[in-house]
Amino acid sequence: MNVQRLREIDFLRGIAISLVLFRHCHLFDFTDRIGWIGVDLFFVLSGFLVSGLLFREYKKYGNIKPQTFLIRRGFKIYPIYYLMYPFYLVPLLLTRDLSISGLIGDLTFVQNYVSGWGYAFEASWSLAVEEHFYFGLSILLWVGLKTKKITLDIAENQAGMSQMEKIVLSIMAGCLLLRVISNLELTDESVRDSTMTQLRIARNFTMTHLRIDSLLMGVLISYLYQFRKDRLLTIKRFNMGSLLLLMLVGLIWTPFINPVFSFFVKTVGFTLLYSTFGLLLVIFITYERINQQLDRYFTPFLVNGISQIGYCSYSIYIVHPFINMLFIDHLTKYVPMNQYVLFFVTTTISISLGFWMTNTIEGYFLGIRDKHFPNRSAKPVFEPTLAQ
Repeated sequence: MNVQRLREIDFLRGIAISLVLFRHCHLFDFTDRIGWIGVDLFFVLSGFLVSGLLFREYKKYGNIKPQTFLIRRGFKIYPIYYLMYPFYLVPLLLTRDLSISGLIGDLTFVQNYVSGWGYAFEASWSLAVEEHFYFGLSILLWVGLKTKKITLDIAENQAGMSQMEKIVLSIMAGCLLLRVISNLELTDESVRDSTMTQLRIARNFTMTHLRIDSLLMGVLISYLYQFRKDRLLTIKRFNMGSLLLLMLVGLIWTPFINPVFSFFVKTVGFTLLYSTFGLLLVIFITYERINQQLDRYFTPFLVNGISQIGYCSYSIYIVHPFINMLFIDHLTKYVPMNQYVLFFVTTTISISLGFWMTNTIEGYFLGIRDKHFPNRSAKPVFEPTLAQ
């Protein structure tokens, strides 16, 4: 499989999965509190990368084939997910605490509506959001292009917003409005005790129609990159120090608020977060010497290492909760470990298994995929998404 990867994007994916690892295994209080934003970074990257496949396909052929696109995504996502899922069921089977609705939700990627989080595999709620995004975006573009309700081609120097920009921004604004409405009833601390209220609180954090605007930020950037690149390049007119300060302001609040119970986070907080990550992504794709700058500030060894972790991020994401559960809930009862050793052991095993799964299991199925369902994108640059 001859695929050219973008090291700088893999670096961002490596940062995202590192944040998730910090969130799910205690190292310091600070890392616990800030780690949740890793999923939001994944969402923005996924939106950019996945829509880029469709936009490049359109530029090459003048159309898109959603069935081929979705089959290719399925070969990427489903094998590792379904092969790993039985391991998450074992504790539930042993305690005979199995919910059929929860199980079906996990297996059909609607767990964020059925269970709030994932049922057996709690972190899988984000994969459900991405699955809905794949289907929604590909079908929307296919129907829109077929009926000429959506046009993608546009003159580089055309003034004003294009039709695609208006559609994406309108949906993003609608998501924010829905978040505000959905969370208004749950602002009272006294209503958080009931099981049903807890489920609603979780759903307000995970449901696709409340979170998909993070992915749409990536879609918007990808559209501009493919069809109106001049607009993205205007960012170069700004001083890099000013841009970094702006991103710092956008992120500085994240370690100090519990996101699950915060009205601010679950409304404008998500908007502020994906806007910040969108700006970060634009910087990474528009500055020609970004890799040299990364090497300068972090050393080539560290950047290469994080990028390799980013390359295997999907497999790491799938396997790491099981490793955490195995050690934290079981093995530490017999082999006591302090928090530093525990984090080092679980992270090392998760990353190592993720590398192996990516290069063996995933590689095997991608080989079948590429043989029978060739990539229609103009440039097969790299495989996208958190479900990367």
